[in-house]
Amino acid sequence: MRVPPPSERPPERHPSGSRLWVRLLLLVPFIATLSVGFYNRLTPTLFGIPLFYWYQLLWIPLGTVFIGIVYWYEHAK
Repeated sequence: MRVPPPSERPPERHPSGSRLWVRLLLLVPFIATLSVGFYNRLTPTLFGIPLFYWYQLLWIPLGTVFIGIVYWYEHAK
């Protein structure tokens, strides 16, 4: 396989400061669901479902929103 000379190689993409901060948004759902001590309770309930369950289910669409924001930001530039 031929390795192109440096002049023909595409520039390497390193995250700039703003991109790095946007990528850190991906840690929010991760940390929020790992802090089990915060939501390991039965009350409050939502439609009869204890906090322990609906809090975790809430982070499924919220995580999708965070991933969408990062994806949009990465591909908008």
